[in-house]
Amino acid sequence: MAQDLQGRRVAFLATDGVERIELEQPRGAMHGAGARTDVISIHPGEIQARQFDMVSAGTFPVDRLVTDVSVGDYDALILPGGTVNPDQLRINANAVTFVKDFVATGKPVAAICHGPWTLLEADAVRGKRMTSWPSLWTDLRRAGAEVLDQEVVMDGQFTTSRSPADLPAFCAAIVGQFSKATQHA
Repeated sequence: MAQDLQGRRVAFLATDGVERIELEQPRGAMHGAGARTDVISIHPGEIQARQFDMVSAGTFPVDRLVTDVSVGDYDALILPGGTVNPDQLRINANAVTFVKDFVATGKPVAAICHGPWTLLEADAVRGKRMTSWPSLWTDLRRAGAEVLDQEVVMDGQFTTSRSPADLPAFCAAIVGQFSKATQHA
């Protein structure tokens, strides 16, 4: 598995309030499998990370702005959670457009915890099987998704997980999913 993603480029779309571990661990899994990653955000500089939404957990440097990237630049997209992060992304037109356009390519998309909120806003969950943090389950159902209470749910191009507790299974699943994707940026 060490180089399953050699030559692949993976985008992490995140902003202030991102749950640190939900960006850090999947990014480490991507690097460990040979992928190159970028943290894409809605503002330059650094984004503020959190632990359990409440505790400041340092920062991550922003590699690129969502307004300066194209979906063709990346082979896969990861949407980490934290409550504030996706709540800000889903009201940012540029972030929602990027997600909507990315989904339209058929390339792999992974979201954990509150990350699916941005997929909801992009109208990308109808008819899909998904999971998330439990407080999103009603929103997902109302948007037409089938919600499953499982550590990882894979449906077509989507892989979703519920929480930081699911990160080991989530990371293994996304490395596997992304390595099977045939398109390369």
